[in-house]
Amino acid sequence: MIDPQDLRAAVQRGLITEAQAAGLAAMAEARRQAVAGVEPGEEPFVLFKGFNEIFIVIGLSILFMGWIGISAALGAEVFSPGGLDTVLVALVTLGGLAAVQRYFTLTRRMIAPSIALAVMTALTAWVLGLALAGLVGMQELAASALSSAVIAGVMLLHYRAFRVPFDAAIIATAVFSMVWALLAGGGILPADGLGLLHLSGTGPLSALSLVFGLLTFALAMRFDMSDPLRVSTRNTTGFWLHVVAAPAIVNTTALHLLANGQAGQLLLLVFLLAIACVAMVIDRRSFLVSGAGYAVWLIVTLFDGSALVILFLGFGLVFLGAQWDRLRSALMRALPEFPGKDRLPPYASIK
Repeated sequence: MIDPQDLRAAVQRGLITEAQAAGLAAMAEARRQAVAGVEPGEEPFVLFKGFNEIFIVIGLSILFMGWIGISAALGAEVFSPGGLDTVLVALVTLGGLAAVQRYFTLTRRMIAPSIALAVMTALTAWVLGLALAGLVGMQELAASALSSAVIAGVMLLHYRAFRVPFDAAIIATAVFSMVWALLAGGGILPADGLGLLHLSGTGPLSALSLVFGLLTFALAMRFDMSDPLRVSTRNTTGFWLHVVAAPAIVNTTALHLLANGQAGQLLLLVFLLAIACVAMVIDRRSFLVSGAGYAVWLIVTLFDGSALVILFLGFGLVFLGAQWDRLRSALMRALPEFPGKDRLPPYASIK
């Protein structure tokens, strides 16, 4: 909490204005209340703050679809992008979305409308990228790479302007898509777009997925460690990056291990336990969610679908969720000091 006397002294010396002092005091109080409202072991996450936000999202979606329909009726090739008219419509749409977002995100601080507008912005950027590719004569994979690059660039500007955490997931996905398209165009990866769904434990696509997941995880940890109390939007940005990183890491590794027979299945069990420990250390449950499906499959395979074993697995997950704070505190106390341990969410006060 900022000392009011320090603020008054700073104003008297001309270091800050009265308005700046009032803003600092309000920010300090908001952070104090946010910290006080976070229970040990909780992972703060809010998708919407009330049904009014859902109502606004529905309205924005209808408005966006209506605008697309009008643009198509006026001759813009929005459903098969490729032309200067489509570029102009996309730019106008981006400008309109930015104006609307200023109100709902910067003024009203609404969560669900901000996410919906971010998705609409990404879709518009995709159309813009395809239209630009059509203007310069790019085809298929080259056009896909350009459109993905446009999405990543537009959403990066969008994040800098509005700080919508969900942007991080869109940017990461767009970067992955761009790299895949470039490598597929070079003959390194399958050219079929559905090849992204045919992920296996080996091959260039598997390596790309694993490297992408690890890099995204590192970026997510950078956001997490800059806000260990998780009271700012950096916390939510880190959450969305973990949502993208976890499947890329867990799926690739699990598929690789499953290709090695029974020994691989046992190693997968060890890997899932390790992932659970990592999730507890960083206080993120997304890795456990990604591994839960493989855990059920593994149990069914090794124990012939025993209902009793599945029951115990479900009990274990429920117990882990209910006692997350105590188990994490015990784990963190048992671990030796390592770089960044003091920048992870607090645990010492939990008994």
